[in-house]
Amino acid sequence: MAHVDAEIASQPECWQRALDLTPKGLPESGERVAVVGCGTSLYIAQAYAALREARGAGETDAFAASEFPARRRYDRVVALTRSGTTTEVLDALARSGDTATVAITGDVATPVVDAAQDVIALDFADEQSVVQTRFATTALVLLRAHLGAVPANLPAQAEQALAAPLPERALASQQFTFLGTGWSCGVAHEAALKVREASSSWTESYPAMEYRHGPISVSGPESTVWFFGPPPAGLPEQIARTGAHAVMSTVDPLAELIRAQRLAVELAKARGLDPDRPRNLTRSIVLDQP
Repeated sequence: MAHVDAEIASQPECWQRALDLTPKGLPESGERVAVVGCGTSLYIAQAYAALREARGAGETDAFAASEFPARRRYDRVVALTRSGTTTEVLDALARSGDTATVAITGDVATPVVDAAQDVIALDFADEQSVVQTRFATTALVLLRAHLGAVPANLPAQAEQALAAPLPERALASQQFTFLGTGWSCGVAHEAALKVREASSSWTESYPAMEYRHGPISVSGPESTVWFFGPPPAGLPEQIARTGAHAVMSTVDPLAELIRAQRLAVELAKARGLDPDRPRNLTRSIVLDQP
């Protein structure tokens, strides 16, 4: 079994542990916040930023760490980094000046501990696989819990997603489009990344209503179009006319992400790929310094 199989399966337990934490340093209501991350962490940042604003907790922006506008005024910077060593994240924290900073990481024996004022350790959700699954989702559960935006049965929904069958025709599909609305746009982007990096599949992701403005042109009988959250009225019918298979779910979008993670692993195995070690990727991106 690949490491990622066990890591995906452990998410209900990890989420429950995150719900039991009382972390220090997360944004207070009303603060203006920037959230930075790379790759998967960027998409988790986007989901959190959209949810925090929707909950009325304060203006929140999400940035790829390399694009963090350090001259813009924020009350707090939240950095997401599983490894604690990612060059762009450490640089963003260094450029934050006097702004309060907090890092959420899976490894506290790393430079991020000295780079941020507060550090929240999710070491129980750290991973051996290069592909991120449980660390990212556990971080989002933690952030959602701080906003009071976690369904009481979310770990049970995760168990349901682990047991549910994969979407019909998904393993035979040649192209995947993942769609979300509001905070689930970030989840859709993460689903697309997961399937792309683990299985080298052709994946795309969009806000659901943007799909009709061009991206629908690639959909056909060999496509799967997957919604995270309720679909906009009329869109499933338009997808059906392309011959693509539409996937919808009634569970929380974060729980539904587990099924996309499982699909990524199964596609990789079917194509003879190692889902723990995607091509050209490493666990942490540490750039050479000039």
